[in-house]
Amino acid sequence: MSWSVFAGEIPTQTVLAMPPALAKATANFLRALAIEAGSACDLGRPAPGDPLDDTGLRHSLEIPGEPVIIEYLIVPEQQQIRVPVLVWMN
Repeated sequence: MSWSVFAGEIPTQTVLAMPPALAKATANFLRALAIEAGSACDLGRPAPGDPLDDTGLRHSLEIPGEPVIIEYLIVPEQQQIRVPVLVWMN
């Protein structure tokens, strides 16, 4: 099973409100993040971004070159990355 990404309702609405090019870049980044963070978790390595707690499962990062910041949670037992917070600084 491969890692997947799930964005909550508000982050999803935020992406849908973006200009098409930014929405596509954000969606592509989130898909790549699922692969990268999932692989890091599988290998016992730190996930991308700044840790937000002591468990190493919550992180925050900025999408490089884009006005978007996300917080995400790694859910190893479901091989899923969850995005509860996505901020578009427009």
